[in-house]
Amino acid sequence: MSSSVSPLSTPRPIRILIVDDHPLIQDGIAALIVGKKDLELVAQASNGTEGVEQFRKHRPDITLMDLQMEGLNGIDAIIAIREQAPDAAIIVLTTYSGDVRVRRALKAGAQAYLLKNLLHKDLLDTIRSVHAGRRTVSPDVAAALAEHSLDEPLTDREMEVLQLIASGHANKEIAARLSITEEAVKSRVKNILAKLHANDRTHAAMIAVKRGILLP
Repeated sequence: MSSSVSPLSTPRPIRILIVDDHPLIQDGIAALIVGKKDLELVAQASNGTEGVEQFRKHRPDITLMDLQMEGLNGIDAIIAIREQAPDAAIIVLTTYSGDVRVRRALKAGAQAYLLKNLLHKDLLDTIRSVHAGRRTVSPDVAAALAEHSLDEPLTDREMEVLQLIASGHANKEIAARLSITEEAVKSRVKNILAKLHANDRTHAAMIAVKRGILLP
């Protein structure tokens, strides 16, 4: 009696959406994906709003999301996508390794956080890993998260003062803007310096941008 063996079906490729406002980054990612039998680039977007629209249209398996874009930023785009598809798999691609920014992205629903200088080395493995259900962050990012894991967060009032410090305002101006006393401003500045381990006001602003507490 003869027996026949049915051919194995080819797995459907991982369908990918790129959201990034730099054409060179989009082209570089596309070049990495092309020719890979298990990967397929289905759409590209140059800002967060367009990214949400392209996600709705194509329902990709993996979305590669930049953070710093004009209009709707990457964090808000992730939130919007996850509202319509709670199981959406999103990988953040960024130049920023600040721990606060990373936590915001992961809290918004990103499954991975990859620095752009590691794209050629790690992107394809990260896509496949996230598609398999695993979460991942770059080693440098993981180190930043660990370094500041026990830091006391700034209060809302301290954040307001820090933003005004970064804008170059003196204590008297900050007090007037926030309708508080200069003594209250000085107290909050002292707390900010202690929490950020900063030497002075300028140093505090630099640390805040580096960590993603303030946008650059």
